[in-house]
Amino acid sequence: MNERSDPPAVTHLLYLHGFRSSPRSTKARLVGERVRREHPGVTWWCPQLPPSPAAAMAVVSEGTAHWPAGRSAVIGSSLGGFYARYIGLAKAWKRALLNPAVHPARDLARHIGEQTAWHDPNDRFFFEPAFVDELQQLETGLERMAASAPVTPALQYALIAQGDEVLDWREMCGFCHGGELHVLPGSDHAISDFPEHLDGLMAFLQLAD
Repeated sequence: MNERSDPPAVTHLLYLHGFRSSPRSTKARLVGERVRREHPGVTWWCPQLPPSPAAAMAVVSEGTAHWPAGRSAVIGSSLGGFYARYIGLAKAWKRALLNPAVHPARDLARHIGEQTAWHDPNDRFFFEPAFVDELQQLETGLERMAASAPVTPALQYALIAQGDEVLDWREMCGFCHGGELHVLPGSDHAISDFPEHLDGLMAFLQLAD
């Protein structure tokens, strides 16, 4: 009888920040510091995403074009969580979703206009109506992929805060159905207690030493 082999360790890790956020977010910095300290051989990339969803996907697609499918993973927070699920399904990667946006086209339609970056109020950008259409196209594509690709606890992990003041935690639970799901009583959209959950996230990722 053949012995069951462990899945290959992850050697490439992508982190996608949320709307108005940046690689300077607390969660991104904590994960990056942990990866560099304990897994120095892992390729770590947390790009600044452009406001256009189509452009953001192009940046990610180009930057990860040669990453190994069986050894790559993506983490995403909020809008980045939506992107992470889309990319994870498209590329068959492990994905970790942190309070992921479920219907970003619906929710961000009210934010059309000039916006300021969360970590630098002097950094301004214009969120265009066309970006909502781009999000809708991604939502349609995600629904199509999700209908044909099985979601398992081995491939998907989610942290969902019941106290999220921006997104509905019940919608997020439905969005993450089938994966390893951790519903946090209280907490908030930023997951301010994220350091308490970092060990569990890293255990899911199974990064190479």
